[in-house]
This record gives sequence, structure tokens and C-alpha cells, in this order.
Amino acid sequence: MIRTRISLDEREYELAKAQAARLGVSPAELVRRAIRDVLPTGDGKPWMRYAGFVESGSPHSNRSIDEVVYGRKD
Repeated sequence: MIRTRISLDEREYELAKAQAARLGVSPAELVRRAIRDVLPTGDGKPWMRYAGFVESGSPHSNRSIDEVVYGRKD
């Protein structure tokens, strides 16, 4: 792991610290998760970002994945 420094203003720091506490993680883990969330997956499968994200209860929900991920239905 590589260490780095970031600068936050006081409000950002307090909000990040509070959110980390709500999630039960350290502020550093919160930042790592936030960065991972915006990085490309790198495998050409943008739908993987949504894997396991939504549970609709519908046995046919997999039929609408293109609409969810790409905003269109093919």
C-alpha cells in the first residue's frame, strides 16, 4: 500500500469522519472506498459496478440490466 496525503477543509473532514463512523470504518477506508467508486473497473464491464447493488425481488429483473446500466433497453 502507498501512503498519500490529502487536504480537507474542516467541514469536509468532520463530515467524512462522521460518515466513516456511521459505516463503522476509518476515515482512510472511507476515502479509499470513495476513490474506488469513481475509478473505472478496467475490465470493460461497466455493469459490474452495479452487481449486487439492487435487489428488486423480481425474478425478471435481470432482463432490464441494459436499461439500468446504460439508460436504454436493447
